[in-house]
Amino acid sequence: MTEGNFVDYVKMFVSSGNGGKGSSHLHREKYVAKGGPDGGDGGRGGHVIVRGKSNLWTLLHLKFKKHIRAGHGDHGSSGRSFGSDGEDVYVDVPLGTVIRDTETNDILFEITEEGEERIIAEGGKGGLGNWHFKSSTNQTPRYAQPGIPMEEKYITMELKVLADVGLVGFPNAGKSTLLSVVSSAKPKIADYEFTTLKPNLGIVKYRDFQTFVMADIPGIIEGAAEGKGLGHYFLRHIERNSILLFLIPVDAKDIKKQYDILLDELRRYNPEMLDKERIIAISKCDMIDDELRGELKVELDNELPIPYMFISSVAQQGITELKDTLWKMLND
Repeated sequence: MTEGNFVDYVKMFVSSGNGGKGSSHLHREKYVAKGGPDGGDGGRGGHVIVRGKSNLWTLLHLKFKKHIRAGHGDHGSSGRSFGSDGEDVYVDVPLGTVIRDTETNDILFEITEEGEERIIAEGGKGGLGNWHFKSSTNQTPRYAQPGIPMEEKYITMELKVLADVGLVGFPNAGKSTLLSVVSSAKPKIADYEFTTLKPNLGIVKYRDFQTFVMADIPGIIEGAAEGKGLGHYFLRHIERNSILLFLIPVDAKDIKKQYDILLDELRRYNPEMLDKERIIAISKCDMIDDELRGELKVELDNELPIPYMFISSVAQQGITELKDTLWKMLND
């Protein structure tokens, strides 16, 4: 998927259908005296329904749909004929989509399962016809209920990618390269910072035809909470990840400091993200020899509070061991 085709945020106006009016018709037929009330009920207005689809990965198909309107219910008629219900409108979204009320910013619900359906704008109920109101003391009611008006609102849809492993790191740490090596994804790779501008997903193949999903998000820098770099805009894509894989290049001046900065940015975005399982991958290790790696290992054993591994995506070093470790963490 190209960067321009990845859309994870849309706003739109939705409105359901009006309920149809009930009929106040009185039965008229030759040789039938005082036929009485026979007005039918109005039809229900159409709903606007959000439906989860596992084969969708983006909100691109909704990017230019700014108004979604359901059909109105038809009015009741004579002979106790009910009006037909308004046509429901289904809005298909990828799993992990959060729907908010734009005006209040309250979360209405989240779609997480295939085929899950939630009504975002409920159609108005049809009015009752006058035959409902006849009685021994009111044998000719000449009134009926109007239909309930439609519901309308502005909503915001945010996609939070559902993945098992999320890659976290500074720009140019090798996140996209790692994703391209362990999966069939083809993210943009170059030797300058902020090459990745949109999240990328990859299906990582494991032993015995097992798979898990890895998400690569744009790089984070110190001060992202104040909007530096790309800010925290894409961090919502790793809120749903089970494991956070911190990628730090071996040529970093201070590996422990880089890890602390990244962890602090996550904490400032959402403190609950610190409860996730974490592991560090020291990338680009083909740049150092075994002797230097041994010295670095002694230093990191005393500094890093969580497990770490040495890998090289280009030289395919430590990749199998990394997948083994991630698979074990996912299934523990």
